[in-house]
Amino acid sequence: RGVVFYLKGNSKSIKGWGKFAKDFVGNGYDFFMMDYRGFGKSRGKRSQTKVFNDAQYIYKWLTLEYPEQKIVLYGRSWGSGVAARIASWNKPGLLILDSPYFSFYYNVNRYLFFIPLRWLLRYDIRTDQYLQTVACPIHIMHGTKDRLISFVQSEMLKDLYPDKIVLHNIDGARHNNLPDFPAFFEALYNILYVEPENVGK
Repeated sequence: RGVVFYLKGNSKSIKGWGKFAKDFVGNGYDFFMMDYRGFGKSRGKRSQTKVFNDAQYIYKWLTLEYPEQKIVLYGRSWGSGVAARIASWNKPGLLILDSPYFSFYYNVNRYLFFIPLRWLLRYDIRTDQYLQTVACPIHIMHGTKDRLISFVQSEMLKDLYPDKIVLHNIDGARHNNLPDFPAFFEALYNILYVEPENVGK
């Protein structure tokens, strides 16, 4: 079917995220996930530019084995902005955003008293702007009870690009328990398998 390039959240190494691969591998997709710098065996200091460049390097490496229309970019939480950026630079078959933020600043604005200034200066991830130049279908999945990244941020993205985005709301789900809800897997199945035109032919 193709390959899923999974851009994970900003916590733990891929060792703690590998369990998500089964949702794709068991249905015919290859799966690739990278550690951000400073996690797992990936060394070096993180910055927005380095994260984007690392992800772009991996994407280009994947194109040596897969046609772009067979590449699915999947961004989860913090990784959603990274996935959106990479999709804007390339022509993947599909972009899936799982619990995305409108922009990094918008999401952390309510935590300004607790977040170091260096973080605000280092990261200016603008999912809202990146999606403007994404050419492939865009699907968003988000729990309506998410307290870390509010569901309203996905609604804002949908309102910004109503003709480009399909929003799948997972009623009652919070940030870290989407897989506990059958609606999550139903949405994922419909995106990847019921609508195969979304990932190329």
